[in-house]
Amino acid sequence: MNKNIVRVEHLSHRYSESWAIRDINFEIDQQGVLGLLGSNGAGKSTTMNILCGVLNQTEGNVFIDGINLRDAPEQAKRLLGFLPQNAPLHLDLTVNEYLTYCAYLRDIEKKQVKAAVEAAKARCGIAHFSHRLIANLSGGYRQRVGIAQAIIHNPKLVVLDEPTNGLDPIQILEVRKLIKEIAEERAVIFSTHILSEVQATCNDIRMIEGGKMVFADTMDAFNNYIMPNSLLVFLDNPPPLAQLKAIPGVTSAELLNDHSIRLRFEASDTISKKIVELSVHNGWQLTEILLEKSSLDEIFAQLSNRPLK
Repeated sequence: MNKNIVRVEHLSHRYSESWAIRDINFEIDQQGVLGLLGSNGAGKSTTMNILCGVLNQTEGNVFIDGINLRDAPEQAKRLLGFLPQNAPLHLDLTVNEYLTYCAYLRDIEKKQVKAAVEAAKARCGIAHFSHRLIANLSGGYRQRVGIAQAIIHNPKLVVLDEPTNGLDPIQILEVRKLIKEIAEERAVIFSTHILSEVQATCNDIRMIEGGKMVFADTMDAFNNYIMPNSLLVFLDNPPPLAQLKAIPGVTSAELLNDHSIRLRFEASDTISKKIVELSVHNGWQLTEILLEKSSLDEIFAQLSNRPLK
């Protein structure tokens, strides 16, 4: 058995004269959720389309369970399922009709189609909507149908492109839970530009920016690397900004309104403690203090200048 379900080697692709991605390398284990994170235009979609066999790369190789996707595309594609950002649903079909159609598209043997459809519905929690038109389902349940078609042939790899996009908060939580359950049995690639989705769902992360891989490690390693560098401080009796700027470690102070101030600071584990102590000592009447996480743009800027291990 191969240790990795996916191996990407020196992957590059060029549109006309410009390179969309350049020398992308990574591996994916047999199980778990890997987050593929990138801003719009970073090369994430190009990478994902090559992985799914939608696009032929200019250079490099993709191996699915040891099979070269370029040399044996039909054999490799049998091992993967794909949910694009706009799920390919036929709204005029019932859930049963649509999944049966998908089962035949996946070349599942006729005598096994019904069992495959029932298993996919059960896994995605949509069996009670078997005879309902997809057009009459909510956004969350339509997304579940989309995931069901991606796993109906029991693939070793499932690629999900922005699977929580456009869902309400409750639906997002439900789809996250479903993705984690699916990843207990196979590898899942979760592609998104939303950092919080990756943090809530994924075990590992690969970040692409400017067509290059800028981070490849576990989610824990990522969270340890990206440290917050600003505080929101709420004071009923705030001092002049110059007094706050004079606090050791504080690099800037910005008044947001009469009682809230943003403080930027150098890396420090004690800055919050200092603020609390000074507030008590000087009567600033601190009511709340919040760490602000770096924005995605700031994170990409940091990682783009960091050598990849």
